[in-house]
Amino acid sequence: EIYAGPLGRHSCHLIDYFEGINGVSKIKDGYNPATWMLEVTTQAEEGIRVDFSQVYRISELYQRNKRLIQELSIPPPGSSDLYFPTQYSQPMAVQCMACLWKQHLSYWRNPPYTAVRFFFTTIIALLFGTIFWDLGSKTSKKIDLFNAMGSMYAAVIFIGVQNCSSVQPVVAVERTVFYRERAAGMYSALPYAFGQVVIELPYVLIQSILYGVIVYAMIAFEWTVVKFFWYIFFMYFTLLYFTFYGMMTVGITPNHNIAAIVSAAFYGLWNLFSGFIVPRPRIPIWWRWYYWACPVAWTLYGLVTSQFGDIEERLEDTGEVLSDFLRSYFGFKHSFLGVVAVMVVAFPLLFAFLFAFSIKMLNFQKR
Repeated sequence: EIYAGPLGRHSCHLIDYFEGINGVSKIKDGYNPATWMLEVTTQAEEGIRVDFSQVYRISELYQRNKRLIQELSIPPPGSSDLYFPTQYSQPMAVQCMACLWKQHLSYWRNPPYTAVRFFFTTIIALLFGTIFWDLGSKTSKKIDLFNAMGSMYAAVIFIGVQNCSSVQPVVAVERTVFYRERAAGMYSALPYAFGQVVIELPYVLIQSILYGVIVYAMIAFEWTVVKFFWYIFFMYFTLLYFTFYGMMTVGITPNHNIAAIVSAAFYGLWNLFSGFIVPRPRIPIWWRWYYWACPVAWTLYGLVTSQFGDIEERLEDTGEVLSDFLRSYFGFKHSFLGVVAVMVVAFPLLFAFLFAFSIKMLNFQKR
C-alpha cells in the first residue's frame, strides 16, 4: 500500500503527495496523473530511490487515516448494529420465480440445445417408426411381441441417453453462473435448483408428445385413450428421469466431463438389468435386487404391460394366452401397473432431489 487518500480535483492531492516525496520527478503539464503515478512508483524506480510503502506508513496521511478508522469504529450512543431478518432480500417464493424466469430466458436464448434435442427426437421417431412399422398391432406370435418391446427398449435407451448427455454441459455452465450469483447474495441454492428442474418439464413434455404421436401411429399400437395416455405418461417420466439424472451427475462431480464418465457407467448397468436382454425371472437371485433398482426396468414394465398386459388372445406358436406369457416369461402383471406408474414418477423426483441436495451441499469452485 503506497497511498490511501483523496484524489482531489484533477488528482491534485495525489500529485501533491507524491511530489512531496524526495526523489520523485515533477509531473509535466497536461500529463495523465494516473500514468505519471504508475511510472514514478514502478519497481525499478522504487528499487533505486524510494520505498513508497515505507514512506506512506510514516506519513501524516497514514496517521490521519488510522485515527479516522478508530473514530468511525466506535458506534454513536443509542445506535444498534445492522440487522437483517433473512440472509436474502427476497423470500423463497420470489427467489424461485426469479430463478425460473432466468432459466426460461437462458433456454430460450440457447436454441441449439432445444432445437437439436427436438430434431434428434423427430429423426429417431421416424427411424423407429419405419423400422418397426405396423408391429404394434401384431400380437399373434412371440417374435412380434419381442419386436414391439424392442422398439420401446431402443427408444428409452437412445433418447434417454441423449437427453442425459446433452443436458450436462448446459447445467455445468449454469452452475458456474450460480456460484457467482449466490456469492453476491442474490439467491440460495434451492431456488436455483427449482428453476433448473422446472424449466425442463415443458420441453420434455413437448419432446415426449412429439416422439409418442409419431411412433404410436407408425408402429400401430392399439388406438385407445387409455393406452395412448399410458404410453405418453411412461415416455414423459422416463425422459424426465434421464434428464434429471444428467443434472444430478453434474451436481456431484466437478465438471461435465467427469459427469459423462460417471453416467456412462450406469448406462451399461441399466441396459443390462432392464429386463429386455435378460428377463427378470432369469436373472440370478443374488442380482435380482438391482432389477428393482433399475429405472429402465420399471419403464419397460410399464410400457409393455400397458400395451399388451390385458390382451387375452392366444399365441399361435405356443397356444399360451398373451397376458400369461408376459407373466411367466417377463414377470409382468397388468394388476401391478399402478405401482409401476408410481415408481416411474418417483425416479425423476429422486434425481431432482439429489441434484438440489448436491448443489446446496457441494462446492467445486477453484477459488
